[in-house]
Formats: sequence, structure tokens, C-alpha cells
Amino acid sequence: MPLMSGGDAVVRSLVAHGVSTIYALPGVQSDHLFNAFFDAGDAIRIVHTRHEQGAAYMALGAALATGRPAAYSVVPGPGFLNSSAALATAHSTGAKVLALIGQIPSRGIGKGRGYLHEIPDQLGILRQLTKWAERVARPADAPGLVAQAFAELARGRARPVGLELPPDMLAAKAEVALMPPLAPEPAPALDEAAIGEAAAALDAAECPLIFVGGGALDASAEVQTLAERLTAPVVGYRRGKGVLDNRHVLSHALPGGHALWPQADVVLAVGTRMFIPFEAWGVDDRLKVIKIDIDPAEFDRWPVPVTGIAGDAAAVLRRLDAHLAHRAPMDKARVAASCALKNQVAADFEELGLLLAYLKAIRDVLPDDGVLVDELTQVGYAGRTAYEARGPRTYLSTGYQGTLGWGFAAALGAKDALGPTPVVAITGDGGFMFNVQELATAVRHRIPLVTVLFNDGAYGNVRNMQRHDHGNRLIGTDLANPDFVRLAASFGIDGYRAKNPEELRKSLEQALARNEPALIEVPCGELPDPWQFIDFPRVRGN
Repeated sequence: MPLMSGGDAVVRSLVAHGVSTIYALPGVQSDHLFNAFFDAGDAIRIVHTRHEQGAAYMALGAALATGRPAAYSVVPGPGFLNSSAALATAHSTGAKVLALIGQIPSRGIGKGRGYLHEIPDQLGILRQLTKWAERVARPADAPGLVAQAFAELARGRARPVGLELPPDMLAAKAEVALMPPLAPEPAPALDEAAIGEAAAALDAAECPLIFVGGGALDASAEVQTLAERLTAPVVGYRRGKGVLDNRHVLSHALPGGHALWPQADVVLAVGTRMFIPFEAWGVDDRLKVIKIDIDPAEFDRWPVPVTGIAGDAAAVLRRLDAHLAHRAPMDKARVAASCALKNQVAADFEELGLLLAYLKAIRDVLPDDGVLVDELTQVGYAGRTAYEARGPRTYLSTGYQGTLGWGFAAALGAKDALGPTPVVAITGDGGFMFNVQELATAVRHRIPLVTVLFNDGAYGNVRNMQRHDHGNRLIGTDLANPDFVRLAASFGIDGYRAKNPEELRKSLEQALARNEPALIEVPCGELPDPWQFIDFPRVRGN
């Protein structure tokens, strides 16, 4: 067995598992890990950020955009905690993020002596935000634990994992047996009886309806095949946007789903929690729900009876389609009804005014495979329903975590991972300033992300709620901002100011053509209410 340091053992094991990029911010507890990164040469690339949250968000964006694992490295204590919002978002969105977290010296762990960056039970905190986390205590343990981490990323429900790396372990040398990736576990057998029962219910349904979430991102073709077989409308929101191309006659945004909900008799939920329909729209005894999810725990989250089918969404959908092969797809009457509803919703979206016009300008410029990364800003909220996503993973969102400030840094990671595929981030002035320092990362690593910043001089959504829901009690929401175009120029980044949708379209075309980092500021006042197309009333049950 070769003699190597613990840092070398970790890095060689990462390379063996296909890791070629680490998003990172170095520090003293990670010195020997970074020595190993240096010694690895071209085998691994370090993208260093200006804040730990930037490193973690970049890994999150890379994982969401590609569906593959992405890794980041930060120091313990404050560094780890700075990355925790991104880890929580990775947990909620099912992102395959590997967190490489430093530690204090092994001799001091748990003793409360006050080592630099020491916090109580760091590994316990890490385990709360991941599906699996362990401490690498000896160099010889590193290959096996790295292999286990990647096995966990590939097994069952995708969620982040973590490895804690004490500095003395990284520095120590020992004989280490490297090992190849673990063989993937065989997929568990599908419940053919449940599939047969679900197929029969779908076959008999008069008003079938399909909802898709993040668990359906790798089953786009199968969703379309089954939807066309049943002529069933497909509803995708946030994480499920683009699973079925939004231009498809059966593809519906959230308002269409709400309109169809009262009459639906059988609902097929593919990789989605169904939070909004179950929580807000209501259920009753007439509704039969079939849930497909890799995680059986999802079947009992709500007091709603479901037929649960555990397994990979694509595999289950193929079996369902085989049971329904006798059906003639695309019933003309149902197609016509779906088309009429899409047209009505599209007409209703015109009430979004400038919000819709800005979204259309971005859509007109981005190619079909171009990626839009949203943010918690008014145009972002409107985009959840009104933006036309044309494929899976072309619209990235935080899902239920609603992580203000994530968008710019996550979009940097998405663009870095996707290479030539165009990526556009939309953000507000409030959220953008959470990670404005990562403009330096875009420049240092030549990441040609284009960011569209809608500037209303406030935490606009909160201010609107204060104005309309709380008697105009405005407090803590007005902002003092820099000149964003000059700010971009000070970083050496192309800056544009677009005062209307047409100017945004032209600026975006120019920025994407230059293939350099760019910031487009869109000054805007109070915009139309996007929540009228998200918050819908109860239409079933009590």
C-alpha cells in the first residue's frame, strides 16, 4: 500500500469518483487538504470564492443544473455555518452536494477548550442538514468513507452528504489502500400489484391529472409518453417546471392545475410533495391520489389516502405505460379542452404586465436549453408560473426553502458546470447584495454568467405585503444601493442598464454574444402582483 497523507487520500479518492472541480474557500484547518489539491495538478480544479456561502451555493447550482454530484470545501465553525443555508437548500431540493467540512484537531473535539473555529457538536449539526455524514478519523479510512459518501448520493432520495476532516488527519501519513467506487446497489423490485392497481384507476379516470416535481426531472420522456397515453394534463411548479416542455398542449402552469383540481378524479403525483394542492386547494372522498416517489416516507406525510409506488420515477412510469398500452393516445376532446385552458391562462397572465414582458424578453433570447435561475424577487415569483421552461433543469429554483440571496451564486455554479450552455440569473437588489462579492469570483474564474438585476430600491415583496396586508406599516424594507452599472465596471464586468423590456432584450442578446460575465440592471418601481397566480383558494373539501 502506498504511503500518503490523509489529504492525499481524500483528494485521490475524490478524483477516482469523477470529481474534477471543488468550490472552496481555504483556511488553516484545511491547509493539508489544499496541499493535496495542489499536488493533484490538472486532475482537480479549485474555484475559490469570496465567502463560504458562495462556495456552497456554487456547488448547489452545479448539482441542480447537471443532476450530478458537486463538492465544496470550507473551514469549520463559522465557515461551515456560513455554508449552512446552501446545505439546507440542497436538502430541500434533493441536490447531490458533497460538503467537505474542516474540524479542529482531533484531540480537542468535544472538549470545549476553545480551539479556533470550534463549535459544539459540529458533526451533529452537519448530520441534521444531510442524509449522511461522517468524520474521517484516519488517513486509511478516507477511501472507504469517500466511496460511502458517493454511494449515499446515488442511493434512494438524493440529498447532500458530508465529510468532516480534522487537520491532524489531513496531515498524518500512513499506508492507504485506495479503492474504486462502490458498485451501485440493484434497484429494489417494483410493487407490481400497486402498479396494476394504479394503472386500472388511471384507465378508468374521467379527469386524470398529473403533477410533477423535482423527483421527475430524470423522467421527462416517460412523463410525456404517459401523459399522451392518458391525454392527462401535466402540472409543474418550481422544481417540476420543464419536466414536460411548457409548450406542449398538455403542459400547464399552477393556475391551470388549480382550474383542473375540482374536477380531477385521479391524480398521479410524480416526485412531488403535493404541498400546495393538499394544503391550500383541498381534497375530498371523490379524489384518488397515486404517488410515485423514491422515498416511501412521502406517502404518509399528509392525512390523504394515497396509493404509493416506491421506486425510480422513470422505471415506474414505464411499467404504468405498459399496462395502458391498449389505449389510443391523445383523445381529441381532452386535447381541445387542455388547449382552451392553456389559452385562457395565457390571457390571464397578461395581467402581469411588465413582469410578463420581462420574462418574455428573457425567453426570446435564451435558447431552448438555456437555463434561468430564479430568485425571491417579483419577476422570480412570476417566473414560477409564467416563464416558459422548455426542458428539465432549465429553470432552477430553491423550492420550498425560499432562500433569499441564493440565485446569483448558485447561477455561477450552474454556469461553471454547464460550460457552453447559456445561463441567466434573475435577482432583485435585495437578494443580489447577499452575494455581490462573488462578482470577483466570476471575474477571477471567467464564468460568463449574465445576471439581470431588477432594482426597486427595497425588499420589494416584503414592502408590498406591508403596504397591502398590514395597513402601510412600512418598516425595514427600503434599501440604499450602489450604482450597479458602475459597480460592475469596478470589477471589470460588462454593465448595462435596461429601462424597459425591449432594452433588456437587446442588452441580453449583446451580453450572451460576448460570452463574458455581465450584469444588467433593470430599474423598476412597484410591479404588478405575481401572487395572484400562486395563492389560490380552496376548491375541494371543507
